[in-house]
Amino acid sequence: MENYMDGKTTIKYLQNYIKEKDYHPELLKDYFLKLSEEVGELSRAMRKGLKAQNSTDILGTVDEELWDVIYYALAIANIYDIDIEQVAKVKSEINESRYPSKVKFEEGR
Repeated sequence: MENYMDGKTTIKYLQNYIKEKDYHPELLKDYFLKLSEEVGELSRAMRKGLKAQNSTDILGTVDEELWDVIYYALAIANIYDIDIEQVAKVKSEINESRYPSKVKFEEGR
């Protein structure tokens, strides 16, 4: 199977980066509101077909809004002390039992 990750950025790294940069458990509800807002902005960018034309000009694009959604989702996971890499493994096993696939989750990727 093709390795889709480049090995340079892991979910664990992203969680640690966000936790060091932006960890305020008292703002949990605000993080959720920001997540909801970013989902709306993602929806708008998708509806308008706003895809970045290069790797640096992402402002207001699907590219930027997807990152914002991931950012706030991981910030919330940090407050709940949830290891998303572990959750991905467990959830993929649950999904495999419900929806068998030739594509298997490979831990450590």
